Amino acid sequence: MAVSGFEGFEKRLELHFFGDIDDDDGKNMLGLRLLDFESLEQVLLAVQCTVVSAVGNPFFDAYVLSESSLFVYPTKIIIKTCGTTQLLKSIPPLIHFANNLGLTLQTCSYTRGNFIFPKSQPVPHTSFQEEVIYIEHNIPNNLCYRKASVMPSKLPAHSWHVFTATLLPPLKSPHHATFTVEVCMTELDRLIARKFFSRDSKTGDLAGRDMTELTGIDTINAGAFICDFAFDPCGYSMNGIDGDRYSTIHVTPEDGFSYASFECVGSVYDDPDDIVETLKKAVRVFMPATVSISSTRCSREVWTKMERALQPLGLKCRSFVMDEFPAAGTISYQTFTAARRK
Repeated sequence: MAVSGFEGFEKRLELHFFGDIDDDDGKNMLGLRLLDFESLEQVLLAVQCTVVSAVGNPFFDAYVLSESSLFVYPTKIIIKTCGTTQLLKSIPPLIHFANNLGLTLQTCSYTRGNFIFPKSQPVPHTSFQEEVIYIEHNIPNNLCYRKASVMPSKLPAHSWHVFTATLLPPLKSPHHATFTVEVCMTELDRLIARKFFSRDSKTGDLAGRDMTELTGIDTINAGAFICDFAFDPCGYSMNGIDGDRYSTIHVTPEDGFSYASFECVGSVYDDPDDIVETLKKAVRVFMPATVSISSTRCSREVWTKMERALQPLGLKCRSFVMDEFPAAGTISYQTFTAARRK
């Protein structure tokens, strides 16, 4: 808990590994999924959070954390945490455990928005410069294609911080066929935000399910299996699983620093209209006054359609920037604000 309020903006780390995971017995095809729960607990202890709920399918395992989410695939891990967690301290133990499984780090990506309460962040998150230095000291030297950048916007409190590193030459990454979209929303509609306060002393899975249905979160991707959790006295997290794809939502509903995030992954071959419609549904759930959208490896068609899609919700595009990163390809960053706020 930050001094002034809870920090909703997440820090996000994605690590890709490679190695021989195709043994005849099939066991090693699980790759990183072979990590036992005790090892994951060690990683999360360094970060300062815990697992509150978990679910898996043939493709990956998804964990709802006390401070956001963790996704474990055979050769990649995505972990995002909010509050005053020390996310980057997960890098050394994750690399260690992966090496023990015969896996080698291939790419590292770190992203985050602007903290609402930056002075409450602990080392190594007191500044983006400090974060970059910490990452570079804790990843192998052969990840030599590196870039750190702060992507600006016309909104002073909204910029996108990105660091990527890879051992492959730029544009040679095997992950180019997937995209990731991160949506950050602030100043949520107050009536909607109140739905994320626990009632009747219910918390955990039951209250989480109520919030999912009450707010329409379950309609964003009707085909996904949702693992949800409500916190006491307020707050909400969910992971959605749909085949080899995940989506995730985290909500901090308190007045004055209300925040919600939505993240999803998909294939660059998906219909851009479907992607845009999913994002529009997510934003409609919360009706925020400010929205920022970062997309990694999305088509240009998605960027342009987002502007038109959010206009009926009273949101106007204020800025758009894009940049190229060795381990991620093209990253775009858009910001939107409500034209009028009742």
